This record gives sequence, C-alpha cells and structure tokens, in this order.
Amino acid sequence: MIKFIKNFRKDEIGAVTVDWVVLTAAVVGLAVAAFGTIKTNATALTGKVGTYMGGVEVTAAEPDTK
Repeated sequence: MIKFIKNFRKDEIGAVTVDWVVLTAAVVGLAVAAFGTIKTNATALTGKVGTYMGGVEVTAAEPDTK
C-alpha cells in the first residue's frame, strides 16, 4: 500500500489535465468579462448614435440646372 501511494504521488499524468482545465477556465472567464464590457459599451454607443441621428435634419438637394 505504501508503494502504491509513493507511485501515485510521483505520477504527473493527471497534473497536465488539471493545468489545462484551469487554463481553459481562465480563458473562458476572461472571454465572458470581455463580452460583458463590449456589450455594455456597444449598447451605450448605439444609444448615442440614435440620439444624434434623431436630431439631424435631412433636406433634399436642389437639382443641378446647368
């Protein structure tokens, strides 16, 4: 039993999997945070553009008589 425990402690095969799981979780977390920031700012920008466009007066151009 003691030999099994010593061998288990030396085995690093599972450690690589744990590293990749942690790295993947970190990347997903950063992506979610970035998406939230982008969504908030894009919504605010869209509102500002809509407000600006609502205040712009468009007139028809005069025909060229030359």
